[in-house]
Amino acid sequence: MRSKLTDIYHFLAACTFRKMWNAFMVYCSYMLSRITGNPIHVGMPVSLTIEPTTSCNLRCPECPSGRRSFTRPAGRIDFEHFQDFVDQLSRHITYLNLYFQGEPYLHPEFFRLVKYSHEKNIYTATSTNAHFLSSEFAKETVLSGLNRLFISLDGLDQETYASYRVGGELNKVIDGIRQVMYWKKKLRSKTPYVILQFLVFKTNEHQIEEVKSFGKEMGVDQVQIKSAQFYDFEEGNPLMTGIQKHARYRKTANGSYTIKSKLPKHCWRMWSSAVITWDGKVLPCCFDKDAGHLLGSLEEDGFSKIWKGKPYRAFRKAIFSNRGQIDICKNCTEGLKHT
Repeated sequence: MRSKLTDIYHFLAACTFRKMWNAFMVYCSYMLSRITGNPIHVGMPVSLTIEPTTSCNLRCPECPSGRRSFTRPAGRIDFEHFQDFVDQLSRHITYLNLYFQGEPYLHPEFFRLVKYSHEKNIYTATSTNAHFLSSEFAKETVLSGLNRLFISLDGLDQETYASYRVGGELNKVIDGIRQVMYWKKKLRSKTPYVILQFLVFKTNEHQIEEVKSFGKEMGVDQVQIKSAQFYDFEEGNPLMTGIQKHARYRKTANGSYTIKSKLPKHCWRMWSSAVITWDGKVLPCCFDKDAGHLLGSLEEDGFSKIWKGKPYRAFRKAIFSNRGQIDICKNCTEGLKHT
């Protein structure tokens, strides 16, 4: 509980009056849009995702990076471009997620990216498969000012872990967790807030309670049990869990599968956040992994122009009218209730 309160304090410390006013205006325009059915938008993003790199060391079967299946260009962000993107939005955003696709620690200047956003008083988070958390990198992670660290841990024995994290080595992940927790204690640091994220599959569902105990043993701040996403879910997938509480999909009367979310005709993300790929493409949200809904490019326009531009307005309007027909929305957790 103490670590959670400390984490909340660090988040609030990044909330200037200007940022809070922006968030208030965004929220009011979002609620007004829901009431009227007309996509009214005021303000700038409250949070932002920036992609450091598309490169990854693993071959996870339900991930574009793992499958090496991108149709968009692969690469990594230049620091100068990152700096420009952050500078355009640092007065407005409170939360920055330095992860989209790929393994962030493969970016050669990853800690420089973190430190820059930290200097701009932005609560900064990232997600990793933990294969590169050597003692040196774990120490640098703690010193960088990173506020939140998600570590993927989808199994507690090598066979279970590698059934999804193809090419992964569980012993490296566990050692990486130990290194981060060691350096947090050694440096008497309250950050990063460490979350073990456990995606539930058929192959690892028997280890849910075990991973909770493991998290306590390691001293992490939180263990997050999360439903798994599948691209071609309509006909089912051998990796789908049978535990409905942790399933993203349900079986219909005709034997096919559909997402459990009722897909409400509104989406907070379209008002509060955006995704920027390594090469400056602006996307509606993190479910658009292959940039199929390009809303603008920062190589051509400033972010404000894109955020308020015609493509963004049209996409927000589509959310109100036919969200169920938008491909990336079919996997969305917005409105998803576990049963």
